[in-house]
Amino acid sequence: MAQRTVLKVDLSCEKCKKKLLKAVSAVEGVDKIEVDAPKGTVSVTGNADPYKIIVSARKAAGRHTDVVSVGPPPPPPKPADAQKKAEEQKKKAEEEKKKKKAEEVIPVFHDPHACRECQRLVVVQLDRYDCYEPNPSCSIM
Repeated sequence: MAQRTVLKVDLSCEKCKKKLLKAVSAVEGVDKIEVDAPKGTVSVTGNADPYKIIVSARKAAGRHTDVVSVGPPPPPPKPADAQKKAEEQKKKAEEEKKKKKAEEVIPVFHDPHACRECQRLVVVQLDRYDCYEPNPSCSIM
């Protein structure tokens, strides 16, 4: 039976979001994954075990994963409602296209100093003499 698992996750950067999606999609039985970045929620629908989804999300996102709900997925919409929603979605899509044309395209850069999860990585730069001699300023002539 299909279940819907909703998780609250810190999606502060694109790298964390991709890492989470990759981990959750690897769970067997996942049919659909919906991400709502402004709210910070991830909805997973499918026959997968909710426990496995939660564990894989916590491994990918760290300690910042909370379970919002686990239960049956919402019922499918009625045919009359589906037509109305389709028309509304078309109108919204046209409005969004107009807004996107008006807005300037801003590139997204990954800033490891802004993300708590990405701050865990530490890069140590070694000079070429560090591995050979403890003090490269000393030389024998």
